[in-house]
Parts: sequence; structure tokens; C-alpha cells
Amino acid sequence: MSRALFAAAALVGTCLSATPALARTAYDGVWLFDDTPPNPGVTMMEVTSKGDKVTGRVTTRWYGPVEMQNPRIEEGVLHFTARNINDREHPTRDWSVAIEGGKAHLKGRIWESEVDGLGRPGTAKDAKARAFRFADLPALGAPIPNPLAATPPMGWSSWNKFAEHIDDRTVRAMADAMVATGLRDAGYTYVNIDDGWQGKRDANGVLQPNAKFPDMKALTDYVHSKGLKIGIYSSQGPRTCAGYEGSYGHVQQDAKTYAEWGFDYLKYDLCSGEWFYADADTVKRSYHEMGAALQATGRDFIFSLCEYGRFDVGSWGRDVGGQLWRTTGDITDDYPTMARIGFDKNGNPGWAGPHGWNDPDMLEVGNGGMSADEYRTHMTLWAMSAAPLMMGHDLRETSAETLAMLTNRRVIAIDQDARGIQGKAVRKGGTMEVWAKPLADGRVALALFNRGDAAGSLELTTADAGMATVTNVEDAWSGQSTARLPAAYAVPARGAVMVVLTGK
Repeated sequence: MSRALFAAAALVGTCLSATPALARTAYDGVWLFDDTPPNPGVTMMEVTSKGDKVTGRVTTRWYGPVEMQNPRIEEGVLHFTARNINDREHPTRDWSVAIEGGKAHLKGRIWESEVDGLGRPGTAKDAKARAFRFADLPALGAPIPNPLAATPPMGWSSWNKFAEHIDDRTVRAMADAMVATGLRDAGYTYVNIDDGWQGKRDANGVLQPNAKFPDMKALTDYVHSKGLKIGIYSSQGPRTCAGYEGSYGHVQQDAKTYAEWGFDYLKYDLCSGEWFYADADTVKRSYHEMGAALQATGRDFIFSLCEYGRFDVGSWGRDVGGQLWRTTGDITDDYPTMARIGFDKNGNPGWAGPHGWNDPDMLEVGNGGMSADEYRTHMTLWAMSAAPLMMGHDLRETSAETLAMLTNRRVIAIDQDARGIQGKAVRKGGTMEVWAKPLADGRVALALFNRGDAAGSLELTTADAGMATVTNVEDAWSGQSTARLPAAYAVPARGAVMVVLTGK
């Protein structure tokens, strides 16, 4: 619905609430909610009726006005459905309202939020005070040049291990561990704070960190002193995925704040913004708005687009200033989810290359939910895919085995190859897949994956690499070299082999 229609609907609602004699049902008028949970933050319900036709909406802090779809009164109860963002399996949800003791008992669900609260009668003046304030979205501007990220970004992010329970002390500890373990020297550069750092805005609208982050500038200075860079997180919606303050209506202001604090990277997550920006045009414009705002600060920012691969994001991600773009929903620390993302959901390889990368989400290596063979498959898939390598475990608890996996210089070199080609499957048979990734020096990386639950074996051939002859075969994991390919490779269940071929 356009803003003009919203305004018209609000006017009708306020007129009815101001003249109760015109009310057609017990639900007509304005209902105020004072004690509902902050997610989604229901503040008001407005209902009007004319004859048998009922219309209405529920106003929330997260999503603004939520229109009632197919509202009807059955056996004295108002029923309706509402659009349910971010849940593709349940595009709508059922809601109900019952009048109890002169109050409106509203029950429903939107995304992960349950609504169950009582609303008291209100007035037209109340409705005006609680009306959602819309922010203007600029037209799509010219492509934004951004020469950063010639190779996929590498680093660490807080979300997979700590979710929103992250603080200044932990971020500093991760920076210390990056240095002490040799991860920094292996190429892991960014220490990224995900959701959960935000506090409230001051009287001028400037966003402040919460009490867990007492001094953002001091934190960025500390991370920089370790020879590292640091990232932060926001959403173009009113709220982030964890319910913290988003950048809606404050995009340029927030970009300026991040720059003044000294950040080098921004992950921008659609979350509640999907309610406002639900089609390709508005999603692109919302990312371009922040991309342009970051550029206007004069500071270099890696701009990470997180909108879950919608609208062929890889085909336009560079144009809005992005260097990486999520291609799927969130990864979790289990083989089925990781494999589904890595094998089947990581975007068009033609979109990837220097300064722009398909992002299958962060690494789970070290979090404990998979076996060593499964984690080796995880790392092999991400390296063959030229994916960003963002660790997601507690770096202070990195085992020797995990550290060896994450710092293997040959595997990292395949991921970071200057040619920037995203590898892909060249042969499939049963549970086996063979992937190829041409490298800048003329060699070709081959990976053999066993997606089955039992050990298997398969031959790799020179044809898999597009070569006629091979003069050297290097095992990327062990470093051992041979002059020719063996008759077959044994691959453990859910395991992987990765080799680099020299030849022509």
C-alpha cells in the first residue's frame, strides 16, 4: 500500500474513532498496546467497518503498519491473516482479536515473534502520536566503483558462536587470539562484530553502542593496533534480526558514525527491512543507499550484502557498492545444512571474481558440530568456491587440528587465487562429485567430494582439469606431490580430496 493510501486509511480510522456512533462492530476504532514484547513491538491496532466489510492494520515498531488480509468476524471473533516476512514456508500467518473486558486481545505470529497482548481503547490523537514514520528511499543511483576485495575477504565474525551475546572484551580477546595463533599471518584480517552491539539513539539521532561496548573508537584502535581490521553490523530496517536498532531513516547518519568510530567493514542485513523493501527494485535501492553513504564518508569499507540471495543479487551486488553478497539463508553447524549451501546454493559462478564474491555464509570449522572429515569438506568447498573465509568459532579454544585446517597455506592459496574463479562441478556420479577451479598460474585445482554416508573411491583424470598431460600432482591438504594421478582416490564418508595439477 502506498503512503497516500496509508494516510487515507489512517484518516478513516481516526474519524471513526472520533465518532463512536459510526462504529459498526465492537472492534472499530483505535486500540493501544502498551506492554507487548519489543519484538515485533505492537503499539496500535486500527479497525474500521462498513456494512459487512472490515478493514484494519496493526502497527509495530519492527515492521510499521501490518495490514489485515481477509479480515472477517466469525462467532464474535475478528480473524485475519498477515504477511509473514522472512519465512518462505509460511508466507502468511493467522491472527485473531477477541474483545475481553473492554480490551482487544490480539494474538498472532510474524516471523519468529509471538504476539499475545491486550489493547485498550484509544483516540484519534493517540493514533496520530503512534503512527509509524516512514523514511524516504532514494532512487537507484549510478553504479558505485569500489576496488576493494581483490580476493575473498578473510577474518572472523561473532555470530556463529556468540550470536547477540557479544561484548568489547570478547572482541579484543578474538583479536589477541588471531595474532597469537598465527591466523592473522595466515591471511585472516577482519574481526567483525555482528548483531547485538547497538544501544539507543541520542537526542540528535546518533546511534550509541549499548553498555557492553563502552567505547567503540577505543575498540577499533585496539584491533587496528594488532595489525587487523574491524567490522560492524546493521540492517536497513527499523530493527536488526536480534531486535536491536537498525538504520531505517538514519542511513547516512549511521555510515558517518561507523566511519568516525574507525570501522572498515559493514555487514548490512535485510531482516525487518524486508517488510519495506520486498521487491527487487526497493531492495537494490536500499543497498545502494547505504553503499553511497559509506562511500561519502571517504573511508574504505568492505560492504557485505546480506539478503539471502534474492533477486539474483550477484548480478547487481557490485553496482550498489558491495564486495560480497550472501547467496543463501544462515549456515548452521551440521553437515546437511553446510552441504546443501556449499554444493547447491552458492550462486552463479559467473557472478564471482575480483572485487565481488558469492558468500555462502561463515565458516563453522571449530564449533564442534561436525566431524574432522566433514569440516575438511566444508573448508574444501569454500576454498574451491572462492568464498569469503570468515571463521565463526571461539578462537581462544582452537584445537591444533582446527588450527592446521584453517591455516593450511595451500588451501588458502586456492581460495585466494588472484584469478578469482569460482570452481564448480565438472563430473557427478552417485554420491561422488568432481570440481575444478583454474588458477592464475595455469595450474588447476581439483576436488573430489563424497557426499554419501559410506566410504568410496573414484579416479581423477586429466580431462577433469581440462588438460592433456600432467607433470605434477600436489595434495593440497598434505603437501605431498607425485608425478601422476593415482588409479583412484579413497574418500571417507562425507569427506573430500583436493589436489592441484600442473600440466597442459
